[in-house]
Amino acid sequence: MQTEFRNWLFSTFAVTVFALPVGAALLLTGCNAQDGISAAPTGSAAPTATPTPTVTASAPQSALPRLDGNATVVMSVKGSPITIEVYGADAPITAGNFVDLVEKKVYDGLVFHRVVREPQPFVVQGGDPQGKNPNFPIEQLGTGGYVDPATSQPRNIPLEIEPENANEPVYGKTLDGVKPKLKHTRAAVAMARSSFPDSASSQFYVALADLNFLDGNYAVFGKVTQGMDVVDKIQQGDRIESAKVTQGIENLKVGATSPSSASPTTTP
Repeated sequence: MQTEFRNWLFSTFAVTVFALPVGAALLLTGCNAQDGISAAPTGSAAPTATPTPTVTASAPQSALPRLDGNATVVMSVKGSPITIEVYGADAPITAGNFVDLVEKKVYDGLVFHRVVREPQPFVVQGGDPQGKNPNFPIEQLGTGGYVDPATSQPRNIPLEIEPENANEPVYGKTLDGVKPKLKHTRAAVAMARSSFPDSASSQFYVALADLNFLDGNYAVFGKVTQGMDVVDKIQQGDRIESAKVTQGIENLKVGATSPSSASPTTTP
């Protein structure tokens, strides 16, 4: 089963720039989320879509938002709160990017475009900015990321995973045979990406079960501490009514240079 999930994810990533988790490879793509492993991977619904330019690992990390400490984010879905503890101490860039996008109201109104519960609980994924348009086909969501309105350039962040017993994260590559500090336990919150490691942007997912086979391949940056009962009821097409930082905003540090000012490249 784990191998099938991995294969599904990788085939999805090859088609689009962003992806969601479904195994050891969570990519950004379009989706028929409720169909389980037999569903078309997210993004495969739009195979002719032009890949989104992404910032390479050579972009200075100082240009990206950082979270120097933890923060708390509360999302509202169908009138019910979901509380997420964001771990900037262990994933400063990934957590900083998420908190910054929450502060910018990027997630308000966005759709959960991928929900996989069969044949076994997997993930709930959302965060594609294209979903703010109510006329955008839900089956084509999963291919978009955050674009800075000031520059019209995308923001992508490096894959950031801190090994157990380490003092700082590893960037730009997966961990082979090394356990990460932040694991894919049930309620873990992590970033979706394409097959290119440094392609995560705004799409995130919540693990509906322990998914240890994803550990070291995707960047976990937080955990749902209250409201997993709400997450368990999310259906494809449900929207994030609002998202706000309730604690720890003082830990967010934004670089003076826009990350999108670096020369972009196109993912395969």
